[in-house]
Amino acid sequence: MDLLKKLVEIRAAASDEAPMRDFIIDYVKLNSPNWKVQPQLVYGKGFQDCLILIFGNPRTAIYAHMDSIGFSVGYGKELIKVGGPRTVDGMQLVGADSQGEIETELIVIDSDEEQSIQYVSDRVLDRGTLLTFKPNFRETEEFVQSPYMDNRLGVWNALKVAETLEDGAIVFSTYEEHGGNSVGFCARYLYEKYGLIQNLISDITWVTNGVKHGGGVAISMRDKGLPRRSYLNRIIKLAQESGVDYQLEVESAGGSDGGVLQHSDLPMDWCFIGAPEDNVHTPDEKVFKHDMMCMVELYRYLMVHL
Repeated sequence: MDLLKKLVEIRAAASDEAPMRDFIIDYVKLNSPNWKVQPQLVYGKGFQDCLILIFGNPRTAIYAHMDSIGFSVGYGKELIKVGGPRTVDGMQLVGADSQGEIETELIVIDSDEEQSIQYVSDRVLDRGTLLTFKPNFRETEEFVQSPYMDNRLGVWNALKVAETLEDGAIVFSTYEEHGGNSVGFCARYLYEKYGLIQNLISDITWVTNGVKHGGGVAISMRDKGLPRRSYLNRIIKLAQESGVDYQLEVESAGGSDGGVLQHSDLPMDWCFIGAPEDNVHTPDEKVFKHDMMCMVELYRYLMVHL
């Protein structure tokens, strides 16, 4: 779990993914000599802060968003949400501005007119500074609990799959938590260069009355988006053949990089497959290790057999 612990400690709120991208680039360059195939790295001009890994002759792409929820410093001591973090008095936040490192806490202000959120500090923080939950990685034999399992666990899964991947692409995307569309130009690149139309969304879903801790990785049959049924059926059939524990999710809400693919003008198929977590969008996101391992195993199987 050392890699996952490092990933959740990196500050990379939506719009500020470059530190995460650079960490992944360094990690791939250091570790890929021991992988089955050494990937081509695609990034830089035309890709904003995204990173694409190309292995062999790719048929299927894995999408894992690098960004997290967080907060922007507004006027006075106001905090403005980046994405949809839950807010509770006393949440510990960290960041950095022109005056140095920041460690503060959040308070919720209730009034007759509206609810607002502010930071507690002896000094005024620079406007626009991004703050994220303070790292607090906890691990037992059964589970991992930490801020930003969504979606550092999805990134971790993609990097574990990369170790044995022979043919495929991995897209480390941006802005997912705040409605951005970096997925669109990455998908177009893969479609135009490789004819790639099959996609798996490596992200984290929710524990619900239909999806439980310890039941295996969740294959989402739908959320706000609706994967094409023939593609979904192929994935479920392969999951059955794999012998990996999995659960079927059916939700009316929630979105992901898959939704961007669905709304693009490209003939893209997609399916969200991820471990379920509790305490969503808080500093205490909790995922069972069994479900994490099932996620890696199923992705490895699908990337070979799709």
